[in-house]
Amino acid sequence: MKLAALTLTLALVSTACARTDDQPPPVDPRSVIEKAASRTAVPPNIIVIVADDLGYGDLGSYGGQSIETPHIDSLATDGIRFTDFHSSDSVCTPSRAGLLTGRYPARMGLDVPLMPEEMSLGHSFTVAFGYLMGKLGFIDIATKGAATGLHQNEITLPEALRLAGYATGMVGKWHLGDFATNPAHNPLEHGFDFYFGVPYSNDMHPLPLYRDREELLPNVDDQSILTKRYTEEALRFIDSSRGAPFFLYFAHTFPHRPLFASERFAKRSEGGTFGDTVEEIDWSVGELLAALEQHDIADNTLVVFTSDNGPWYQGSPGSFRGRKGQSYEGGHRVPFLARWPGQIKAGTLSGEPAINLDLFPTFLALAGLSLPNDRSIDGANILDLLRVEGATSPHDTLYFYHQGELEGVRSGKWKYLRSINHYVWPLPLNKKAGRISEHTTGPLPLLFNLELDPGESYDLSAKHPDTVSQLAEQMTTWETSLAANPKGWKQ
Repeated sequence: MKLAALTLTLALVSTACARTDDQPPPVDPRSVIEKAASRTAVPPNIIVIVADDLGYGDLGSYGGQSIETPHIDSLATDGIRFTDFHSSDSVCTPSRAGLLTGRYPARMGLDVPLMPEEMSLGHSFTVAFGYLMGKLGFIDIATKGAATGLHQNEITLPEALRLAGYATGMVGKWHLGDFATNPAHNPLEHGFDFYFGVPYSNDMHPLPLYRDREELLPNVDDQSILTKRYTEEALRFIDSSRGAPFFLYFAHTFPHRPLFASERFAKRSEGGTFGDTVEEIDWSVGELLAALEQHDIADNTLVVFTSDNGPWYQGSPGSFRGRKGQSYEGGHRVPFLARWPGQIKAGTLSGEPAINLDLFPTFLALAGLSLPNDRSIDGANILDLLRVEGATSPHDTLYFYHQGELEGVRSGKWKYLRSINHYVWPLPLNKKAGRISEHTTGPLPLLFNLELDPGESYDLSAKHPDTVSQLAEQMTTWETSLAANPKGWKQ
């Protein structure tokens, strides 16, 4: 009976997670992106390094004291450090989808961390149990978007940058579709010329290792090899791309748990095993920076370092409230450092709001490309924030989602939370159960003045009811527009 119940529940999950939205066929980026008529400057090489579950307070340049990160911190010394930068979601899959497309993940149905399509019994039971408990009303397991991976009609950064002559490579964690099961989700099908890495998070099994479309290992039994192998492959890509501009997306596996560091870094950090993995990532960054110097291309390379979301069980959100999986600042406010000698003034600090959606329009502008004319792009060009001291944010509003549900909005100094998830892995508590929410947060909604209270300690909703009404209406307007055109296609 137990097996039959599990089988039935899994069937229900499969039905609930099937794609039901209408998707147009894949589009050729050349038909919707225009090149500049003339371009005087040589487009820079671009390296984007994304740590997994690294917190705002884990780096020395952000006040961390337990973990040594001199190479990463050098990006702040030699470039710019943002103090109000956000991921487009507080968990991995949607955050990565937003970074690569410049669009809110809700537009793509990528609302939750994707599981392997051929899940182990343990993961299958987790999903099945979660779905059953959700039906009974104890928890919220959202299947709102229910996409199985990044759709072919999304235009990614590498697809666009190819139009400007860029070589495109990726190493590390993909987590935008299980290409081990479905080859259509392989990064090579989404604009990358080269790929080396794993399909999803390192707590999902089996964890195969791939180069391009070739499976090198059916399972990475010793995950302590990953950071070193990723780095070797990244250096090989940089070396092979000399003579043409390149885009490298380096998505680290760590410090997502389970935590593994190579023998050289094990038990070295005062941040424990978590710190060991971060210090090995710092070493990796140092190797990339040294390679740029060796090839004499450092001055024409923009290097960006950030995290996909806030810290999970370990790691520091700094002075901010909340962690991974939450719309509090600690869940989505992340480090963001950028270095581009001669273009970004050394030692610059920016307190302006920005989001990882902004990388797409910013990099396209650097490459002399227009934005796609057939879809809404939610990110904004932040070149001025990078290069002009005193520049202000192009954003009036930022929206905060969890599992496809719009939880809050940021407008200027104000942040309004209509609901809030309290993330208890693997199952989040029900946001709609008032007694749970009130026990942990006080009555909802919540209003915070982030200028005076970035730690979200003091609810001002009773003091400023007009602001509450205004921001609530803003959320409703956004949801209405999204409901009318969920994917943001332009007619």
